[in-house]
Amino acid sequence: MASSSTIPNTPLTLNSHTYVDLKPALPLKNYLSFSSSKRRPPCLFTVRASDADFEAAVVAGNVPDAPPVPPTPAAPAGTPVVTSLPIQRRPRRNRRSATHRSAFQETTLSPANFVYPLFIHEGEEDTPIGAMPGCYRLGWRHGLIEEVAKARDVGVNSVVLFPKIPDALKTPTGDEAYNENGLVPRTIRLLKDKYPDLVIYTDVALDPYSSDGHDGIVREDGVIMNDETVHQLCKQAVAQARAGADVVSPSDMMDGRVGAMRAALDAEGFQHVSIMSYTAKYASSFYGPFREALDSNPRFGDKKTYQMNPANYREALTEMREDETEGADILLVKPGLPYLDIIRLLRDNSPLPIAAYQVLLWPILAVVKIFLLKS
Repeated sequence: MASSSTIPNTPLTLNSHTYVDLKPALPLKNYLSFSSSKRRPPCLFTVRASDADFEAAVVAGNVPDAPPVPPTPAAPAGTPVVTSLPIQRRPRRNRRSATHRSAFQETTLSPANFVYPLFIHEGEEDTPIGAMPGCYRLGWRHGLIEEVAKARDVGVNSVVLFPKIPDALKTPTGDEAYNENGLVPRTIRLLKDKYPDLVIYTDVALDPYSSDGHDGIVREDGVIMNDETVHQLCKQAVAQARAGADVVSPSDMMDGRVGAMRAALDAEGFQHVSIMSYTAKYASSFYGPFREALDSNPRFGDKKTYQMNPANYREALTEMREDETEGADILLVKPGLPYLDIIRLLRDNSPLPIAAYQVLLWPILAVVKIFLLKS
């Protein structure tokens, strides 16, 4: 045991329970407990680190363990080694599993059609999101697993992951986005290990990882660089696919990113991974609460040079045709409810599945409440 004044910053194992202090050595009194719990050794309790402690540990390289990526299933003996066919669109991607088939069935609406957005962070505890009452950034392990279990119990077997990245890992070029031991790849491996049939969507964009808060690399004059950003996004998509993602979802609105991403995924052997493109993502004030959840507000300006003008209807057709040609498997409209006409437009003009991202309408509700109070 340590001296009477402090306990060192090392794991302590008693009765098969390991207690780890992520902080520097703490006074021994911090470890004393008057609890007689049978589940813990007497006179000791687990010191819960704060979110800042977990983030600092990750930044320092002390990354939590996650299950490894499962090996690629072997083909039968005698299978010829061939070069992948140079085809952009593979309809079988949307038939991969029962969850995929249910999600894209054309004539029903059920829980299988929903994709559950999950906000994740490096901490262990679930933390409330101030701008989104009732919503939480889920603890990387327990809270996340419990929330997914609840969703599966009611028939929702698809999730999409949105990370809050520690500020210390954010850079102008968003390199943490393709760290294969980063928060999102680790979370994918954890969920796939627990629920192999869970369909995992991922967000492909630089804003959670950018020190500028934009979806792309920012030039010194404030211009968002398109092709250089697409290069980074391709590496991000491949890292997510390698971890086990089923569907990568570029939300950045850079030109040409779907085709480049399809080529990058195919070159790495991920022909089975689908692309859900944010085809018509309109610039909107409704994104405010979402950006607070990810701490991804732009540090300057706005996103109107790459997100669509809300006044433009026909432009959605241009984006739709580009995404179809480049190999998108699913087309998405965001925001959902205010743009039902765009959803109908894409549905009438494309054979691909159409998705809609419903963002929070708290701004509308707040305005209505103020109006009613004044009335």
